[in-house]
Amino acid sequence: MAEVELAQDLDLDLVRRVQRGDSAAFDLLVRKYQHRIAALIGRYIADWSECQDVAQEAFLRAYRAIGNFRGDAQFYTWLHRIAVNTAKNHLMAHKRRPPTDDIDIGDAEQFESGLRLRNNDTPERELMRQQLEQTVMRAVEALPDELRLAITLREVDGLSYEEIAQRMDCPIGTVRSRIFRAREAIDVGLQPLMDTPSTRERVAR
Repeated sequence: MAEVELAQDLDLDLVRRVQRGDSAAFDLLVRKYQHRIAALIGRYIADWSECQDVAQEAFLRAYRAIGNFRGDAQFYTWLHRIAVNTAKNHLMAHKRRPPTDDIDIGDAEQFESGLRLRNNDTPERELMRQQLEQTVMRAVEALPDELRLAITLREVDGLSYEEIAQRMDCPIGTVRSRIFRAREAIDVGLQPLMDTPSTRERVAR
């Protein structure tokens, strides 16, 4: 609990610095939450590059509105709300229907890459979570377009193989092959992290 409160205090301190004109403090907030926000927006928007653009727009909106932040809620709760609204507005602007139910903030804190990684309770585990998130995202970004779209529709949007086949206009067998190849590529990217002694110890716990 003390670590959570410390993290919240640090966020609030950075926010106050931004409000006093220190834009570098906002860069620190962006670096801290960029992967979590991208993962959240990825649950609304399947295309990975489009997701990144919307995440940047969400941070820009947060920067413009940060003068109104009073600390009544946690900074991430406030940022989460802006990101969800930005994603929904983006979909509506492109005449695409947003989900009827908003993503709960507790659920959003899971990184949905098929690993279902959760926030951990120590600085060491938090660092490991961030390293895994970044590695997964880099691996996904490096995938060919058809593999990236297939794995995103499956793991982020939760579509069935039949729905993905319709969306991608290809046979179900092709969908299964693309998802298998995408997961295989992500696993290869994760292997160096998983092979470290400290990681093996954590996984074994």
